[in-house]
Amino acid sequence: MTSSNIDHLGITAPDGHFELLVEWYKKALSPLGYKEIMRFPGIVGLGSEIPDFWITQKETHIPSGFHFAFTAPNRAAVDAFHTAAIDAGGTCNGKPGLRPEYHENYYGAFVLDLIGNNVELVSHSPESQKK
Repeated sequence: MTSSNIDHLGITAPDGHFELLVEWYKKALSPLGYKEIMRFPGIVGLGSEIPDFWITQKETHIPSGFHFAFTAPNRAAVDAFHTAAIDAGGTCNGKPGLRPEYHENYYGAFVLDLIGNNVELVSHSPESQKK
């Protein structure tokens, strides 16, 4: 049940947090195969095959607090994301687990990144099903 028209997503990071945030996302999203794919002065594109997640450096701090979710291939990837994101310095905002209030197979985890964005990894598949 994956459906999206989103081609790519971008967030901003203040000067003093830019490289730290890039490194944090590379570690936190490694369970999805994410890595640095493109880099220009003040902007980095991450992805597994194409750069679909961008981080742009800004001189001033733009208020954080965004929420975005990445689709996981299975529940093990959700668990691995949570561990990697916490180990990289993120703050737990919801341990991996079922969220039946959304639907019976909604398995997600939430972590606040280094500047307060709420990052989620979610699998919509039953435990036994792998994509």
